[in-house]
Amino acid sequence: MADTEDKHYDLEGRTLKFARDVIKFTDALQRTIANVEMMKQVIRSSGSVGANYIEANESLSKKDFAMRIKICRKEAKESRYWLNLVQVNDENLEMQKSLLVKEATELTKIFGAIVEKCDS
Repeated sequence: MADTEDKHYDLEGRTLKFARDVIKFTDALQRTIANVEMMKQVIRSSGSVGANYIEANESLSKKDFAMRIKICRKEAKESRYWLNLVQVNDENLEMQKSLLVKEATELTKIFGAIVEKCDS
């Protein structure tokens, strides 16, 4: 049982780190009208990935768990979308953005694999 709990906490920590990294990234962005709106969206969706994963771990049924994991996947996809819309005019920030897009993609795949296990 401890191994399963460790895996839950690893993903909880990873999603928390993702949300914190997004916040740190957005703090460094240029404040254009478009960027401000995109930053609000990506901060919400990136935080929602982890929040819904915590809720999934506390779910009362397998159906509830599967639904919350699907929401995690949706929010990770949405985070990737908003990150791709953010305008960056600095090489270092572009690299950070690419890493965040990569992490959002990996989280999407992880949650997709969990959904597949739930459906089988």
